[in-house]
Amino acid sequence: MDRYIEFVLNHYMLSLALAVVTYLLIQELFDTAFKKYDSVSPLLAVAKMNDNDTIVIDVRDAPDYVLGHIENAINTPLGRLSEHLPELDAHKKTPVLIACQNGTRSASAAKTLAKAGFEQVFVIAGGMLAWETDYKLPIKITSKNKKTL
Repeated sequence: MDRYIEFVLNHYMLSLALAVVTYLLIQELFDTAFKKYDSVSPLLAVAKMNDNDTIVIDVRDAPDYVLGHIENAINTPLGRLSEHLPELDAHKKTPVLIACQNGTRSASAAKTLAKAGFEQVFVIAGGMLAWETDYKLPIKITSKNKKTL
């Protein structure tokens, strides 16, 4: 035990780095184990859109949304999602697909919706990049009559 204490005192930066990495790994493990949303591929997202009255929320900013988005997607930027939760309350029991540019902002939006009581929240893995480039699925380009919240 004395040797461990001596090591920690002599190599405090390494010990601190080990503690931080361990904390982050445990936090990630708990986040993954207890998350209340799922990730789906763009093809499974299309299947969900065809089977149910699924809504799609695009959490990108308006300029990115206008350049190309999923048909009938509602544009609500991630920064303003919390403000628009009351407008989305009617969809708490229906499946909700969340899209962003590459899939990173969608996870934050999914956490927000899950905390707000949405029961079926799904993140489109890879976001619009995977939708357009990998799977070559159709997008809608519009500058007028865009559906935003």
